[in-house]
Amino acid sequence: KENTLRQKEQSVNQKLENLNREKQELDATRKQLEKLVEVNESKSEEVEQIKLQHIKQLEGIAGVTAEEAKNQLVDSLREEARSQAISQIKDIVDEAKLTATKEAKKVVIQTIQRTATESAIENTVSIFNIENDEIKGRIIGREGRNIRALEAATGVEIIVDDTPEAIILSGFDPVRREIARLALHRLVTDGRIHPARIEEVVAKTRTQIEDEIVEIGERTAIDLGIHGLHPELIRMVGRMRYRSSYGQNLLQHSREVANFAATMAAELGLNVKHAKRAGLLHDIGKVPDDNPELPHAILGMQLAEKYKEHPDVCNAIGAHHDEVEMTAMISPIVQACDAISGARPGARREVVESYIKRLKELEDLALSYPGVEKTFAIQAGRELRVIVESEKISDAQAEILAADISNRIQTEMTYPGQIKVTVIREIRSVAYAK
Repeated sequence: KENTLRQKEQSVNQKLENLNREKQELDATRKQLEKLVEVNESKSEEVEQIKLQHIKQLEGIAGVTAEEAKNQLVDSLREEARSQAISQIKDIVDEAKLTATKEAKKVVIQTIQRTATESAIENTVSIFNIENDEIKGRIIGREGRNIRALEAATGVEIIVDDTPEAIILSGFDPVRREIARLALHRLVTDGRIHPARIEEVVAKTRTQIEDEIVEIGERTAIDLGIHGLHPELIRMVGRMRYRSSYGQNLLQHSREVANFAATMAAELGLNVKHAKRAGLLHDIGKVPDDNPELPHAILGMQLAEKYKEHPDVCNAIGAHHDEVEMTAMISPIVQACDAISGARPGARREVVESYIKRLKELEDLALSYPGVEKTFAIQAGRELRVIVESEKISDAQAEILAADISNRIQTEMTYPGQIKVTVIREIRSVAYAK
């Protein structure tokens, strides 16, 4: 038993020695690791110090701090990116503009090629052909009473000269010239030519012209395939036949713009009916004689609104000279087509328009006086005939009126040469034998 216990004690002692030895080894290893950690920490601090020194050296050489250098780099990269983006955007925009210009030219060329119209400049004279020169004497009448009655009733200067088999009707208003021409035709055909008959025929002819104006408007709307126009708009379209713009017949110009606009709208996939309607009506503001102070585009837009036209049509009419903002897609189309029609070589003549405007201002000036019934500017504006109501203006007042109108013309208007103002006061005494 003692031997067994001794052996066990020796075994335990051996194990304790082993444990002590292992503990010593572990302690030594731990101390080595702790030293390594201290060394590493020291090295890390040393590296950080060296890094900071290098950064300071770089900042000293560059003259900027690290934060400033970083901001400069970011700004540089941002500016480079912006420049590249702007360059790309410019290329895209330039390409888009080039493509748009090509397409626009293509549409305009196709529109012009598909619409062929005649080009004729309106004149301010009409020729009335007669069979022989003997009729000239009958038209003049005894002491010129017939020709004076004709001129007073129509407002047209009737020139009877040596031109063989022809009488010249001169006046800036085509409606007056047409009334004079038709009235002369009826008088010559009928054979009865005297002042009373002249007034009767001129009155009937004026009524006939008004009926024809409505017929022309209706026929124009049918030809263009435009439906539902207000009767007053139809009448205005008809009156365009007897209006001109810079020498270009207004109805022909409006029909042309309507066809151009319809073709262009079809090419661009827009409302063809609205475009054609706006094209036909774009110059209706030139037809009425009232509201001369309003631009014709604004007046036309107001008329279209009054007669319940579509808002897009109204905007296209009002905006075709940029008096109002374009809000409808068809507005720039109508504007472009108006320019195309008017800009064709030989389509217009500036001198005629300014001449007609001057004569109209001359007549309006005299019409502003109370008691004035009618005014006619004749002989290319060198004479202004003023017809007054005999009940309101006496002979003495007629002389004062002529002088007053002459003075106003001198002070308010610019004109070449001189203007003769003639005030006509007619008294008629009528009695019936029973």
